[in-house]
Amino acid sequence: MPPCCAPLVCLLLLLLSGLLGDWVLTICPSVCSCSRGHRVVDCSSRGLTKLPPGLQHNIRTLNLSFNSLHGLDSQLSHYAHLRTLDLSYNRLQHLPPALPRSLWDIRATGNHLRSLDKNDTAYHWNLRVLDLSDNELEKVVFINNTLPLLHALNLSHNRFWTVPTNMPSNLETIDLSHNYLMQILPGSLDRLTRLARFYLHANRFSWLSEGIFDKLTGLEVMTLGDNPWACEEEENITRLLRWADHTYATILGCPCYTRPVCGQAHLATTGREWHFASYTDPPLGADTRDVGHDGRPPARTAEATSGYQAKSALFETGMYGEDKGAANESGNHMLFFWTSSTTFTSFSTHTSTTARPHSATKKPYTGTSRSRGHRLLIQKAVTLNILAMVAAFNTF
Repeated sequence: MPPCCAPLVCLLLLLLSGLLGDWVLTICPSVCSCSRGHRVVDCSSRGLTKLPPGLQHNIRTLNLSFNSLHGLDSQLSHYAHLRTLDLSYNRLQHLPPALPRSLWDIRATGNHLRSLDKNDTAYHWNLRVLDLSDNELEKVVFINNTLPLLHALNLSHNRFWTVPTNMPSNLETIDLSHNYLMQILPGSLDRLTRLARFYLHANRFSWLSEGIFDKLTGLEVMTLGDNPWACEEEENITRLLRWADHTYATILGCPCYTRPVCGQAHLATTGREWHFASYTDPPLGADTRDVGHDGRPPARTAEATSGYQAKSALFETGMYGEDKGAANESGNHMLFFWTSSTTFTSFSTHTSTTARPHSATKKPYTGTSRSRGHRLLIQKAVTLNILAMVAAFNTF
């Protein structure tokens, strides 16, 4: 080997040994489990208070649910390939700033979010699913012509008194159940012509303005049960009952409990079966939840209960479908579902990707034999490459 090549070989060996010593061993954080080439990362239920080190920059799915994260600042901004981010059941008071614009699916169920500012979602042109259920939200602000691809919005189990206005126009599913909703402002739903599923059960509606749903031309399913309808006010409630009877959508939980299901769609269909469970149960008093003596909503409890148990089946997106076998610590929750041989969607019993684990504490994950095998294969491949390069230099 010529003397001039010796330093190059030494430098090459030094660089590759550094890769072997650090990069290969930290390609998947030791406290997490990884799959699909370490691009799907599960760091849930690890007691984390900050983002674990060693994450690849090209990860596509990151599950940080059931930890103790208070904030992530802008730590996620450089993960430009991230598609799915699960921050459910942490201690976040606001969404992390500068989230990657590549995101398709953001889940932040069961935190302490109180508001959603317009800048939180202004630049998420690729976002399809936004789940902010089981928080303390009282208002959300959307900007016109933003979130053009958003089709599913879950704001259930929060503290809304009025249906949010200016919601993205391409939404197909909205869940506002289990809030404190008392009114829908005129015109606030007029842009939602593609809305197919609208969940409004378990709120505080006593009446609704005439024609409030007239612009929802794509509506297929709506839930109105478990609301304290003012059935004695015949003039107001008759209009709503007339609309519910004649709409081509299927209404679960007809106002004033006249029937469990109303609307025209279910009359002309065969081979379909509705399971409406609590959607038609009468309210307990004015609401299904207790209200404090000061008239304010009850304080947040430590347990994450109804947020995942009574949620509608909005998010059967399959984002975590590649590793369903690893979900052995998730609980099964019965959800409202519609079974049909030819159906536009399937609502069924499924395993939540962020369901509460059986144990509140969990030992740090040390890696599976499969992930260790991957590391050994990488080490062997890099070693063979080193030997091949050295042999090439020797022949040169």
